[in-house]
Amino acid sequence: MGLTLIQGGESILADRAIAAVIASRPTATTTQLDCGEIELGAITDALAPSLFGEDRTIILREIQELAQELQEEITEYLTNPDESVHLVLWHKGGVKGKALLDKVKKLKPEIIQADTIKKDGDKAQFVHDEFARAGRKITVDAVQALVDALGSDLRELSGAASQLASDTAAGKTIDVDDVEKFQRGRVETTGFDVADATLDGKTDLALITLRQALTSGVDPVLITSALASSIRTLAKVSGASRGVKSFDLAGSLGLPPWQIDKARRQLQGWNPATLSAAVVTLAQADADIKGASADPGYALERCILEIARGRSAR
Repeated sequence: MGLTLIQGGESILADRAIAAVIASRPTATTTQLDCGEIELGAITDALAPSLFGEDRTIILREIQELAQELQEEITEYLTNPDESVHLVLWHKGGVKGKALLDKVKKLKPEIIQADTIKKDGDKAQFVHDEFARAGRKITVDAVQALVDALGSDLRELSGAASQLASDTAAGKTIDVDDVEKFQRGRVETTGFDVADATLDGKTDLALITLRQALTSGVDPVLITSALASSIRTLAKVSGASRGVKSFDLAGSLGLPPWQIDKARRQLQGWNPATLSAAVVTLAQADADIKGASADPGYALERCILEIARGRSAR
């Protein structure tokens, strides 16, 4: 059995740690559960032995939110673990769930730190490292300008770094002028920009475009409509033979060839099960936005995270 414990409240770092575990087990089936929402028995069901004995990765997010009886489901499993399962537990920190945390640590899991980054110096280092990940150089002044402009949100900083690295000429050291140009270029984004980033599995970019869209006045309903339209397009194109040219399919599908080509590229990260799950997630978000939720922005963000993660967990 594999056991990984992620500790800390920085969600982008936790997400990356989880993604790394998933990537290290490409043939395993992945199940992710949000511990703030699950019911009694859900963990036991997820960890139950598979009939076919296939490798599985089970991810439990925010285990500090578990009620006592749900914590006991994990404790019970750990007394007799399944060798085909790699269990990933994310604890955001604090005293909640500490008893369970101590029990897990006694089993000597792989521990990955995802501590919240608060100090300006640490944020600057994070930004510098983001550019290094992209193979780009950036001046110290430019790093500080980006931190000053975007504040403490690491997802937004990561998305901005990715965008700057992509937009700036290859080989050029990114400087303050590039950052200022990027800031001036943050124009109104549309629901389809959000949908494209989400369906491409680019979680960071999807969240930053969502915030830009909402800030610039785009109605949340238009964003869910754009997501729904894009998912319908993927479903349409998924049923068509890849051997037929997009130009020849355009008439029967009622889509322009360029849209078919784009959908085919996006479909490389999707299958019927994950598309169906995305539809269910979107339907809930749509209901929340139209009256069931007091915070449409939060409902949208949660929806986008779940859909993008569904693609990456494929």
